[in-house]
Amino acid sequence: MTNLSNAEVAPTSDDKPEKELHLGWALVLISMAQLMVVLDASIANIALPFIGADLGIADANLTWIVTGYALAFGGLLLLGGRLGDLYGRRRVFMIGLVVFAVASFIGGFAQNEAMLLASRGLQGLGAALASPAALALIATTFPAGPARNRAFAVYAAMSGAGAAVGLILGGWLTGLDPIVGLEGWRLTFLINVPIGLVAAFLAPRFLRESESHPGQLDVPGAITGTLGLLGLVYGFSRAGEAEHGWGDPWTIASLAAGVALLALFAVVESRVSHPLLPVRVFNNRTRATSFLVMALVPAAMFAMFYFLSLFIQLVIGYSPLKTGFAFLPFSFGIVIGAALSSNLVNRVAPRFIAGVGTLMAAVALVGFSRLEVPTGTADLLAVANGEGFLGADVNYWTSIFPFIVLMSIGMGMTFVPLTLTAVHHLRAEDSGIGSGVLNTMQQVGGALGLAILGTVSLSAADDTKTSLVRDLTAQGIPPEGANGLAYIGSFTEGATAAFLVGAALIALGSAAIWAFLNVKSSELATDGAEGAPVHVG
Repeated sequence: MTNLSNAEVAPTSDDKPEKELHLGWALVLISMAQLMVVLDASIANIALPFIGADLGIADANLTWIVTGYALAFGGLLLLGGRLGDLYGRRRVFMIGLVVFAVASFIGGFAQNEAMLLASRGLQGLGAALASPAALALIATTFPAGPARNRAFAVYAAMSGAGAAVGLILGGWLTGLDPIVGLEGWRLTFLINVPIGLVAAFLAPRFLRESESHPGQLDVPGAITGTLGLLGLVYGFSRAGEAEHGWGDPWTIASLAAGVALLALFAVVESRVSHPLLPVRVFNNRTRATSFLVMALVPAAMFAMFYFLSLFIQLVIGYSPLKTGFAFLPFSFGIVIGAALSSNLVNRVAPRFIAGVGTLMAAVALVGFSRLEVPTGTADLLAVANGEGFLGADVNYWTSIFPFIVLMSIGMGMTFVPLTLTAVHHLRAEDSGIGSGVLNTMQQVGGALGLAILGTVSLSAADDTKTSLVRDLTAQGIPPEGANGLAYIGSFTEGATAAFLVGAALIALGSAAIWAFLNVKSSELATDGAEGAPVHVG
């Protein structure tokens, strides 16, 4: 007797083509939405210098355009996942897309820093509603085995390639001449509006609504968890700013408040009858390991995109569009890695696939940490006189391209098996929150990673920057110009230090995979909650 859900009943010969077409369009719709919410984490990276100049945002606050989105996205994902479980995943998916589109419209017409950052937070809310619902819809729509593995491969490829596509699209749009009075960077936000609205309109046609499950919404847990994460990220970011540092009272207060709120979150979750984050989600060692690694890997990957995109623009001197195309190999590489791993995972244990993938990514980051450029006072004066860029002699094809390809294939080999193991054998009523936890680990890991590695970068470059400012001022350069040149001159030293620490984070994740990820490939071809008997045949 075969025990399969309604979504997994084998179609007859008459309705099989229609069934496959329906599932195909459902996957296209989900993947398009996921691509949109993921690429928005990086689409603004290349536009950062232009946004800062246009809206008067200080260099130290530019990271909040990226971190603010990732934090709101990650901080609210648990709430978004649980809302999908309680009230229907398709409904929450559609609401999230509409919120995202409205927020993008506001960001595209932002007139100041506060308005832009507020729109980024609202975008994060929309993404937090849509993304876990999308992943849960895949888990409950496609039958376990090769079909679901392929669907997860496409989803994982969109999740990883979205960052690279965002850089390319951001570079192209940022480089455009003003259209009807709108600067190119504004189009990086406005392009989301039609995509989000169209996807929300088509969702009822191609996506089946999931069953709702009884329960109460844990609002106190959502508030304490989100504010706790916000306190930690703000504290780390402030600690990395030269004018504040670790001894600053607001830095200490923010970190202390973050820790206290997360402790309160743990107390709330242990006492409510319907917790936002049920402890049972973490009971499986393989699933817990997947969650942990999915926090460590994006921490390094987000930093790679952020620091490398700025290095290619500020130090090598590429235009925004050329910078975007410099990351094009990442999009192809992660698709190759995802396709390879989706085929291998049917026969090879996820531990070996993800373990090798993380080691490849760690080696790539070590390669990036070896970038070198001249940083003497005379070299900076030459830049000030328009005689070229510090990194003009850096060869993209030998110093950057090989490591972009290596890291992208490694990421593709990592994301697919870890996505499968993270949501495998979850209860039906926990599919949304399980997907929310997975996405939370990715986004919060990325936000915290960028904050911590930003601190590492600024600390590593601080002495060099101070020395360069002193020397440039002595050469007659005005203080503002000296600070700008010194930032460029010290940037490579800070970025390479961040790459090296990022490699250590991924190596730590790889060690956890090899030690604790013990699920077999044959187990991924079965359905049902963990511990429940599975009847097939």
